[in-house]
Amino acid sequence: MKTERHWWNGDRTPRGRRDVYIRTDGESWEVEARAGGGAGRSKIYECPGRQSAEILAQAWMNGQNRWQVVAT
Repeated sequence: MKTERHWWNGDRTPRGRRDVYIRTDGESWEVEARAGGGAGRSKIYECPGRQSAEILAQAWMNGQNRWQVVAT
């Protein structure tokens, strides 16, 4: 899977960091919500398409503007 989009909440502490990813292999789409950085917990949800993945990612970010796009 290729990461299409990646956001993080700007918190550098292991307990406070949150990341949201949208990934695709060209046919299937998934959204990963991660808490606690690379060693933290994560949940991955499959989506039927790009639009639904974008909607889910925005929901995980609570529509807040503090999230920052990470270059992929």
